[in-house]
Amino acid sequence: MSTSSTTTGAIELHNVVGGRTVPAAQGRTSDVVDPSTGEAYATAPLSTAEDVDAAYAAASDAFPGWRDTTPAERQLALLRIADALERRAEEFVAVESRNTGKPLALTASDEVPPCVDQFRFFAGAARILEGASAGEYMAGHTSWIRREPVGVVGQVTPWNYPLMMGVWKIAPALAAGNTVVLKPSDTTPASTLLLAELAQEFLPPGVLNVVCGDRDTGRALVEHARPDMVSITGSVRAGMEVAGSAAAQVKRVHLELGGKAPVVVFGDADIAAAAEGIAGAGYYNAGQDCTAATRVLVHESVHADFVAALAEQARGTRTGRPDEDVAFGPVNNPAQLARVMGFLERLPDHASVVAGGNRQGDVGFFHEATVVDGLRQDDEAIQTEIFGPVITVQTFRDEAEALALANGVPYGLSSSVWTSDHGTALRMSRGLDFGVVWINTHIPFVAEMPHGGFKQSGYGKDLSMYGFEDYTRIKHVMSAFG
Repeated sequence: MSTSSTTTGAIELHNVVGGRTVPAAQGRTSDVVDPSTGEAYATAPLSTAEDVDAAYAAASDAFPGWRDTTPAERQLALLRIADALERRAEEFVAVESRNTGKPLALTASDEVPPCVDQFRFFAGAARILEGASAGEYMAGHTSWIRREPVGVVGQVTPWNYPLMMGVWKIAPALAAGNTVVLKPSDTTPASTLLLAELAQEFLPPGVLNVVCGDRDTGRALVEHARPDMVSITGSVRAGMEVAGSAAAQVKRVHLELGGKAPVVVFGDADIAAAAEGIAGAGYYNAGQDCTAATRVLVHESVHADFVAALAEQARGTRTGRPDEDVAFGPVNNPAQLARVMGFLERLPDHASVVAGGNRQGDVGFFHEATVVDGLRQDDEAIQTEIFGPVITVQTFRDEAEALALANGVPYGLSSSVWTSDHGTALRMSRGLDFGVVWINTHIPFVAEMPHGGFKQSGYGKDLSMYGFEDYTRIKHVMSAFG
């Protein structure tokens, strides 16, 4: 990562535009804070519309050449990026961990290796595009399909998985022949900048550009006239703003937004195994995951046993600094910590905190693993994404009620069913109005399978060939016989 030190010793990060590392045109910066300490350790560019213009100009200049490369050439570039990322894995783990507070061990095992794998998957995907067979669908004419890159793509990534979400957007877009201007979250730009700088060795200048900044920077990026497509992973509010601004130009939009995953536990489930699996998937990354297993619906016949088992899991789930043996680190920033604590402070009288519930320590942004029981369907903590280490529990009487409660939120991203009955699992997987349904597990992803939601969780897919095809457009070509 191209950096320098300021007079205070802070690391100075730079944008990556047109193959070069550059400061913001107006020289403004913002602090980058280590969530484990609450202290600033770096500065990043606070870019303006001027910087966004320059990045889109670079991407526009680079697009014709990158579009015209062969799939094999794009594949080779992405494979080389993957190899370099793998070689420098320890460096990426250190940068990602410091910027997010994630445990070093989990970042090394669970995040960087999938990023490498996903680059390799999309490298291969570049060479296996499929379409309808060429043929004579009208007498005297032959038709065929061309699948082409969309063009210049603007992308915005969140702070919960800055490196991985960057890869999920960059890899398919580049593999399909697009050029990219990406804005990472203002609180977590470091690993994305490191990835962009690494990629410059293997890509023509301007193919991948990263511009840092705040919400105004992001607004300038998505409202800009140049991009042919805008892709964002973020909150529902942010997605609505992007969709609204894109509508004015009839611009393609790819949205992966919030979630409120129902986790449906039937009476025949293995309660101990379910509690352990749900706790792991609910508290991972401090619950800062739009697919997190944080909204449990449990059959009334096993409610007491399940709550006791889940509370025991919560009490045994430790949070702490990245170099400690812990399950998760801090939440990302003081505003998010205040948001999580606010949900707990506003709990209705009929709800009870059965484990955790408190901030941990007075240094950094740590919060205990928490279980809340007794909530009702219309309560704020059920209807609104908390995005913290808080698992809520409700009860249901039968399968019909379980489905009604599960689907009774504005989100539709992910869900899971815990049961030993195959028929129950199949019926629930059909009825759950969510883009992902796991059975007796929750949260695993593979590059070959799609991830994306329904309703206010957005539209479009990440990962898989479906995610790759989202970054392409379809053209019908018809030729009359001579």
